[in-house]
Amino acid sequence: MDRAQKEKVVEELGQIFESSGVVVVSHYEGLTVAEMQDLRAQMREAGGSVRVAKNRLAKIALEGKPCASIADLMTGMTVLSYSEDPVAAAKVAEDYAKSNDKFVILGGAMGETALDPAGVKAVAAMPSREELIASIVGCIGAPASNIAGAIGAPASNIASILSTIEEKAEAA
Repeated sequence: MDRAQKEKVVEELGQIFESSGVVVVSHYEGLTVAEMQDLRAQMREAGGSVRVAKNRLAKIALEGKPCASIADLMTGMTVLSYSEDPVAAAKVAEDYAKSNDKFVILGGAMGETALDPAGVKAVAAMPSREELIASIVGCIGAPASNIAGAIGAPASNIASILSTIEEKAEAA
């Protein structure tokens, strides 16, 4: 890898560290190619990405970035899992680590906040952006349907009272 390629990688990593909602650093020693492809597929499905980079280049890219505190985690065979959604990458990494002993989460960063493995687990337990949006929409929609039901109820009550009066008048 020549100097120009290294500079390009450092620039790409810098953009990843700056624009990602969460970055999870993990060891992947012993993973087969098929297992790594499976991880990449799961991450892509969740809206995230996986990147293997030289630790030295990653540390250079971290300089001056909000998540610079994770530079200490860059030792050994590390892989970066990241996503714009502050929860997606952590969820996928945590689920993958549960099913594969060779994938070990070292920690990560969420903006300027450094995360240890327990912090990544806590972030993974949070609802994702889509789940939050769905619950907010449900909360917003529920009062509207209640209002519609309340508005329609008096009209149906009046109609049933009128039909009862009409039936009594016909019977008399």
